[in-house]
Amino acid sequence: MQITDLLTQMGGIQSVAKELGVSESDALKGAETLLPAILGGMKKQAQSQSSGLGGLGGLLGQLGGSGLLDQVLGSQPTDTSQGNNILGQIFGSKDVSRTVAQDAAARSGLDPTLLKQMLPMLAMLVTGFMSKQGATSAPPQSGGLGGLLGGMLGGNRQESSSLLSMLDLNGDGNPLDDILRLAGKSRS
Repeated sequence: MQITDLLTQMGGIQSVAKELGVSESDALKGAETLLPAILGGMKKQAQSQSSGLGGLGGLLGQLGGSGLLDQVLGSQPTDTSQGNNILGQIFGSKDVSRTVAQDAAARSGLDPTLLKQMLPMLAMLVTGFMSKQGATSAPPQSGGLGGLLGGMLGGNRQESSSLLSMLDLNGDGNPLDDILRLAGKSRS
């Protein structure tokens, strides 16, 4: 199942739409264009940790854990400061977040300002969801959080793979390095 389907089923897309005053279809379109970069950033950050994807659980805990999901799904306005912290951790700079939003705007036709507002909320939803899944996940042989992230990145839908392909300009399987390059903040 695709991450956007999971977020829709749990009410995340609807919460984002309601809070930002947009239609659910626009929120879904925004999520579909932003999530590959968020997930790619998480994967790259987890791989840079000394324990690789196995250290993803620790990374998610550092980023705020499962309570982040509840904050976005709750009835109170979402404090996106933790979402911005997540984006800072996975992207490294605000310039990259802006570039991600601009790129998503060009591909989706949505307003870049709206997408900038969506980014931290989506980062909180994904981090919270993955933390909850990690807390209830099956034994390590099932792939754990690393398998969950890999599955989200790989996806089962053709459009997911085409979104990743559009972001992955150099074809190395990770769109984040290309986004960083576009932002002028190339990492090695």
